[in-house]
Amino acid sequence: MFRTLLAISASLYLVSSPSGAAAKPGDYLFVFTGDQAAKGNDFLAVIDADPASPGYGKLLTSVATDQVSVRPHHTEYEMPASGMLFANDHNANRSFIFNLTDPLHPKVVTSFRDLAGFAMPHSFLRLPNGNVLATFQQRRSADGAHDMHGEHDMAGMSGKELTGGVVEIDDRGQVVRAVSNADPAHPDWPLLPYSLIPMPGIDRVLVTNAPMQDEYFLQSVTYQIFRLSDLKLLGTYQLDPGPSLSGHIDPEEARVGPDGAVYIQTLSCGLQRVTGMDGTHPKAFMVHQFPGTFCGVPTIAGHYLVQSVGSIGGFVVLDIADGTKPVEVSRLTIDPGYASHWTAWDPTTGRLVVTSGKAGDRLYILKLDAKTGQLTIDETFRDADGKAGFNMAGKTWPHGWTGDGKPHGAVFSR
Repeated sequence: MFRTLLAISASLYLVSSPSGAAAKPGDYLFVFTGDQAAKGNDFLAVIDADPASPGYGKLLTSVATDQVSVRPHHTEYEMPASGMLFANDHNANRSFIFNLTDPLHPKVVTSFRDLAGFAMPHSFLRLPNGNVLATFQQRRSADGAHDMHGEHDMAGMSGKELTGGVVEIDDRGQVVRAVSNADPAHPDWPLLPYSLIPMPGIDRVLVTNAPMQDEYFLQSVTYQIFRLSDLKLLGTYQLDPGPSLSGHIDPEEARVGPDGAVYIQTLSCGLQRVTGMDGTHPKAFMVHQFPGTFCGVPTIAGHYLVQSVGSIGGFVVLDIADGTKPVEVSRLTIDPGYASHWTAWDPTTGRLVVTSGKAGDRLYILKLDAKTGQLTIDETFRDADGKAGFNMAGKTWPHGWTGDGKPHGAVFSR
């Protein structure tokens, strides 16, 4: 009897998966979504991602924020162990923290705008202590002229004003520590933090600088190295232009590869490999040029790098077992007009979730073959319309809004 009561009690703490069994990693997809028409609010959609569920690919629930959609943008790149997911409406200068410990009952815990004198956060990466380290694109000017509440105007700004910062934030949205990325050695360089990658093993953080504003796209070719333990800036460095003389423009996402090097994707579709971060002279070399000039969020899974490539309406997979000479092993076109952008990895089942960031576009799950690097659409992940992928167009969402969802950041549960 006592053992029976214990079993019943323990079962109350298990989150049920859509198929009725205890939830496993990857059973749910959390998708940060908005309204392109800027009439509805930003919201988080929860989709059945359990391949064993009869509802695989169907919408389960959604929760709305109080923010009218401006530019729903990045979430964290993978679900944190705490279940507290950061998400950002970039141009609204508003970030949210969702409690997803109970996936079928998601909650907005809190939100924040400027923190520690910095505005316009972009990327959120977890530290070993569970806190988030975030890049903020801008600093607030002393006269308040660029307060950035609901704005994104850099007109007339120069020098140190065209810098931002790095901020450590806890799951309550409170600042732990912060530092400017302004570099006295380069006072006139635009240094607008885009993304970052913490490397606790060598006490370093690599930060990429790239603007979210079109008028500044051609001015950014740098990355920076900070010491993780005290966030001291150690140096600002330029990337390798490569044979095209353009593969270094607008460095965006940084990922650590299986060889310990950092791989940086640029908007101009270059792939930079950075080594020597633990020393005083890090080096960047452009090791691959993807087709086109508009590339998005990459994922590294084992010795494969999956890159979203807008010009082919899909994705390219590189084998980076030898990081100095990546080899293309496969590519997948969703549709020539598909604006492929976001990727996030589910290591349990070897799947990726991908979005385009355009209203009404379908969201897809892709499968990555661990032996060959072949990338394919998961044809069993189907929405109620019977087609592969999840339909974002003309949907009535559980939180009470009807319209074309504009998805961006998306992550699997863990």
